[in-house]
Amino acid sequence: MNRFVIAAAAIVMTAPLAMAGPIDTACVRSDRARGNAPLCGCIQQVANQTLSRSDQRQAARFFRDPHRAQEVRTSKRDADNAFWARYRNFAAQSERLCR
Repeated sequence: MNRFVIAAAAIVMTAPLAMAGPIDTACVRSDRARGNAPLCGCIQQVANQTLSRSDQRQAARFFRDPHRAQEVRTSKRDADNAFWARYRNFAAQSERLCR
């Protein structure tokens, strides 16, 4: 019984840490989110389902440098175009699920 209680406590205590990711961190720090942790957590959950960790790191940079998003969107590079398609899917799902 003691082991069960300890294991349950460990899961509860580490769950918020598992949720944090590059999108969540950048979102919470951004002026636009104004520290809205539940919204940022939701957006991170969508990112976990739709973007690789590498894509998440790239998308997180957009919170600090929105002009970078414009540069990627208008890029002629195949890799940027493929990322932008994944990012648009992520953004659409985030808008739909994280109101």
